[in-house]
Amino acid sequence: MRAAVYYAPQPDDPLWRTGCSWLGRDPERGENVPQAAIEDLPALTAAPRRYGFHATLKPPMRISGDLAGFEDALAALARRFACFALPPLAVTDVGGFLALTLAAPSPSLHALADACVMELDGWRLPPDDAELARRRGARLSDREDALLARWGYPYVLDCWQFHMTLTRRLNREEMARVKPLAEAHFAASLARERRVEDLSLFVEPAAGADFRLTARRTLRA
Repeated sequence: MRAAVYYAPQPDDPLWRTGCSWLGRDPERGENVPQAAIEDLPALTAAPRRYGFHATLKPPMRISGDLAGFEDALAALARRFACFALPPLAVTDVGGFLALTLAAPSPSLHALADACVMELDGWRLPPDDAELARRRGARLSDREDALLARWGYPYVLDCWQFHMTLTRRLNREEMARVKPLAEAHFAASLARERRVEDLSLFVEPAAGADFRLTARRTLRA
């Protein structure tokens, strides 16, 4: 079993419904949903579909101790942070992947992500040699390798970027075709203002299984 802490829009936020329909799966209800009628979309979204619509704050990790204790620690962390406005999001090309990213920096969001990484790390079991080798196969920088060694993941803290992954890596022709379709699909929901109101616990019950959103822990009002 692995657990992760993610940002996920509120269930009544149109962005949540739009994101789930893009990926074809609702991880909170644990069921597939009708997917947008776009050519090859099931294949293009197969990898992010398994993780659910989200942005990573604390990357997936094997946890030491029981899940209930980890949930308590997550709730305590959430209570230390007040809700805050999320900057506007836009569909962007992130190294060949389509993703929703921030249109402006958010110090509050970065501080929350850093706290999740550092303050929940006592619950993380170290990655095994196979996982370390797989991560290092991505041509990490010296800084990313140091973060991997210390925190179990290379893209955290100063190397973290908020992103909500929408596709696998696309070639140039796929990007040119799919990006405008994604922009149209998300346009109405991205036009709305929203706040970060909670931390979402996602759980992978067994290796290769779909991640489920099992709990939301609320930030201070």
